Amino acid sequence: MVGEHSGIKVKASPIHGQGVYAVRRFRTGSYIGTFRGVETNQDGIHVLWVTDEDGKQTGIEGRNELRFLNHDSDPNAEFIGLDLFALRNIQPSREIMIDYGEDWKE
Repeated sequence: MVGEHSGIKVKASPIHGQGVYAVRRFRTGSYIGTFRGVETNQDGIHVLWVTDEDGKQTGIEGRNELRFLNHDSDPNAEFIGLDLFALRNIQPSREIMIDYGEDWKE
């Protein structure tokens, strides 16, 4: 599924391994992309945990570019369900970062 999202690209990151970068400007609140993958019950390096309205958690093992999102405690993007949105303006060539949550150890 590489190339699914035209507004981003994956390249080397100074934070960790690969990262997701904007190739165009994303305005605050704009849609960046959807995390795609397969359901899993096991945690892993590219697993996104999503909580539904009933509080049930489902793990999705990433299969597209968004699996390479890196952590920042002051992120510029966030997931709502499996959809990723800009928390503030993101300029081209900037790395798109999310907060991995309270359980993440930096």
